[in-house]
Amino acid sequence: MNIVLKIVFFAAVLLGIGCAGGEEKNVAATKNTVNAEQEHEEENTTHLTMDQLAAVGITIGTLEEKNLTATIRANGLLRVPNNNRATATALYGGVVKALSVELGDYVNKGQVIATLVHPQFIQLQEEYLTICSNIVLAEQEMQRQQELNDGNAGAKRNLQTATAELNGLRTRKASLAQQLRLMGIAADQLSNGNLRSELTIAAPISGVISNMFAKIGSFIDVSSPVVEIVDNKLLHLDLQVFEKDLPQIKIGQTVNFALTNNPGTSYTAKVFNIGSSFENESKTIAVHCNVTGDKSGLIDGMNITGMISLNNVTAPAVPDQAIVEADGKYYLFVETGRDENKTIHFKKIEVIKGVSDVGYTSVVPVTEIAAGTRIVTKGAFFINSKMTAPEEHAH
Repeated sequence: MNIVLKIVFFAAVLLGIGCAGGEEKNVAATKNTVNAEQEHEEENTTHLTMDQLAAVGITIGTLEEKNLTATIRANGLLRVPNNNRATATALYGGVVKALSVELGDYVNKGQVIATLVHPQFIQLQEEYLTICSNIVLAEQEMQRQQELNDGNAGAKRNLQTATAELNGLRTRKASLAQQLRLMGIAADQLSNGNLRSELTIAAPISGVISNMFAKIGSFIDVSSPVVEIVDNKLLHLDLQVFEKDLPQIKIGQTVNFALTNNPGTSYTAKVFNIGSSFENESKTIAVHCNVTGDKSGLIDGMNITGMISLNNVTAPAVPDQAIVEADGKYYLFVETGRDENKTIHFKKIEVIKGVSDVGYTSVVPVTEIAAGTRIVTKGAFFINSKMTAPEEHAH
């Protein structure tokens, strides 16, 4: 009997020890789980000073609503309408004495662009003054012939000849006066003492000097262009849309576009006219759009890539540089706070990528991001590198 009691007691002790050991293991496992979660939380956070942000060009913004879904992609060209482009030309040939503008200068309508010199300018003024003198003599001769004819002392033919000659001189005077006016010379103020040897060329419209065809000392023929002027204020966007997509295009639709050589900046336009014929056998139709909003950096002739929005559906989107990839997943960096030392704290948030166009990508956060939350919109790569650097060194 004693032996049985001893065995039972020994078994009870072993069971107690086992249970105690199990509880200790459970407590340890719980502590390990908490520590792992804390370490994981710390791995997804980092901080940078304001100076560090400025040094690497990191910018902070918010989620934007963009028309990146239900769109048609099309290439196109920025174009200034013919009414907003012009060439300044010379009505008379001459040698360029002075050029008062440079390529890229903005000029106002009527502003002097160049000065030409040529002996012909003086000859026209000389001829005009000579005609004026001859008219005085012709009027006197006609009056004399009229008096002779009235007194039956002269031949009627002489009167007719004098009248015809006077009319011819008056016609020539009117013609020369118009030519002088086109040269910028007031004929009625012309005299022997103020003959002009120079002709000025003025800007026909306001705009930017986009091309120059003359230089000082060169000879400009009649109607030869001196400079080209373009007014970029009314830029149009000409998109080339394929035949299959044409039925979906409507006047008033919004177009988001970016320059081919600068996809990071987005611009907007609105469809105002749809072409009715194919362009150069390319099986595309021109869709004309008015550029709206900011036009800075846009110049006539630039190539663009555009997205025509087929409806008003929008989606949260961020610039492409705001997204980083790690282990097959995509992340944004969200600002979580700032302290008195001008340090900004960030947390890495997983998102699901959507469509990418004109420098933006639509995103769906895995965990909700409150409206107005500040996120890194440019330079997320640098923050991600700083965050992962300790792990790389640990290995």
